[in-house]
Amino acid sequence: MSSEASAMPSKKEPSQSERALFRSTVGEVRRLHDDRVAHAPKGRRKARRPAPDAPPTVDMMPDGVFDNLPAAGERQLFSRGGLQQRFLRRLAKGQLTIQANLDLHGMSVAQARRALSHFLQECALSDIRRVRIVHGKGFGSRDARPVLKAQVDRWLRLRPDVLAFCSAARHDGGTGAVYVVLRHQNRA
Repeated sequence: MSSEASAMPSKKEPSQSERALFRSTVGEVRRLHDDRVAHAPKGRRKARRPAPDAPPTVDMMPDGVFDNLPAAGERQLFSRGGLQQRFLRRLAKGQLTIQANLDLHGMSVAQARRALSHFLQECALSDIRRVRIVHGKGFGSRDARPVLKAQVDRWLRLRPDVLAFCSAARHDGGTGAVYVVLRHQNRA
């Protein structure tokens, strides 16, 4: 590489007209007396209030039978996109730290819906992003069908604050639980 090609262009002083244009665009300015940025002390974070376009409430998560939902032993996988495949693989293998858990065993559909909605709202307020939800495999329900598994699958897909979810690793409940990745509250 020649020295001419690597030379930085020289800085030229702005003309009077360029200075006038800059000052008219920027307006009046004043010098800050202290140029240090104040940071909040480390430690426990303040709980954030839900955004004006808050996530769906209990009433917005309908019950019902839906087509194409997972069966008892079937693995679940859902992603809105934007997450790296490597991250999703690590999530599915149980290699990421889970920050909170919710166990829906023994709950009715209505109880589970309320518990899940409340749990996800609390996670948003506490800036919790990775959770595990245990819904069970459905062996205790009528006809041994995974009612809660299907409902949880549907409810999570309806929530804009859920970026992705997948069946848990075997040691965390396998197809009877899901790992969920939640959106940062300030990005919602």
